[in-house]
Amino acid sequence: MVLIDQKAQLRYLLKYLIEERPQYKSLLLTNDYQELRQLLRALMNTRQPAPLDEEFLHIQDSFLSQERQNKQLTSASDIPSCRKNPRLAIWRGDITALEIDAIVNAANSSLLGCFIPCHNCIDNAIHSAAGLQLREECQRLIAAQGHQEEPGQAKITSGYNLPAAYIIHTVGPIVEGEPTGQDQQLLGSCYRSCLAIAQQKQLHEIAFCCISTGVFNFPQTTAAKIAVATVSEYLSSADYPQRVIFDVFTDQDEQIYRQLLS
Repeated sequence: MVLIDQKAQLRYLLKYLIEERPQYKSLLLTNDYQELRQLLRALMNTRQPAPLDEEFLHIQDSFLSQERQNKQLTSASDIPSCRKNPRLAIWRGDITALEIDAIVNAANSSLLGCFIPCHNCIDNAIHSAAGLQLREECQRLIAAQGHQEEPGQAKITSGYNLPAAYIIHTVGPIVEGEPTGQDQQLLGSCYRSCLAIAQQKQLHEIAFCCISTGVFNFPQTTAAKIAVATVSEYLSSADYPQRVIFDVFTDQDEQIYRQLLS
């Protein structure tokens, strides 16, 4: 059941985002909560990075924090390790509901998140749950380095309204047909770059999504083999992260990883 104050917060956030863009000022709002919530996500997804006033941020954070509390969160410490390697684990679930030091986002080269309204990709889901501050921080990181993020590299940001403390953003290779040797090297570099950040920050646990296997078209089995081999090799000579969780989303991905780690 939706609390009245939460619905009032939702309407405030919609009003703010609509009024700052003249093309949406004639938009009519319904009384249906789910429709309004989808509209908020769409407006957040399509908003270019720009400063936000403190009142908006306070209400947005309160709203998203309440949504986070209403989710069924999973603690990384409750996910059992693999018998073959106690520093590895497999988990199938919503990465935005995982309580952990850091989650890995399969980002695009701008690092700004997905601008397609309510798109069903991990980049969109993470930015939508974290809040608009995430897009602003990512823009600052790109502006500071003076160019878009190269495939195989990674950057770390705050997790904002996620239960994860940090988000590590990495850009995987885009594949057309069978992955080339360079594609495979770049994918391995994504994992190593994220692990290097985790080691530098001394993060105890991080969770990887299946990098490049969505709209970037990397074959799932090949990608999983690279992920497991790269992470296993890295952990063999590194103290941090102490444990890595492979977060899978589909039945097929879960089966592939369980076969590799059984």
